[in-house]
Amino acid sequence: MELLKLVSTLAIPLMVFVILSYGLSKDVKVYDCFIEGAKEGIDTIIRILPPLVGLLVAVGIFRASGALELIIHGLKPIISVVRIPPEVVPLALMRPISGSAALAIVTDLIKTYGPDSFIGRVTSTMMGSTETTFYTIAIYFGSIGIKNVRHTIAAALLADLTGIIVSVWICGFVFGWGL
Repeated sequence: MELLKLVSTLAIPLMVFVILSYGLSKDVKVYDCFIEGAKEGIDTIIRILPPLVGLLVAVGIFRASGALELIIHGLKPIISVVRIPPEVVPLALMRPISGSAALAIVTDLIKTYGPDSFIGRVTSTMMGSTETTFYTIAIYFGSIGIKNVRHTIAAALLADLTGIIVSVWICGFVFGWGL
């Protein structure tokens, strides 16, 4: 255990030392490269800020308007066929949109039902099997200035839907259908 603590304490300083040593051995102006990278990082932040702010505002409006509850109510017949517990539907809907909203839902579900319950296991599996699709697309495509995402959103949402359904089914087969 002490060795693990020592390695974790020294990992970052050793990595910095190795990078600096390697750069200096190859006659690279390490500080100048660092400054150039920092400038590029700030430029990237400036490019991705508008789509990110727009996404966060849209998520806030979506949650505050009550649209989430309306959609959940409308989906109840469909989710019963696929055997998705109604309690995890808010997570399934919010996960592609907002990681922080999804994490808040996960925290609430695990606090309410417990981590070892069927809902807790489905929640954890679903959180790990899906992605914050719109956030990721806004960051990656926004950072390089792509405005036409073409088929990316459809493919990513299909992957999220697959992750949601398979999360429920796998947990049902492995841990028993807690319905």
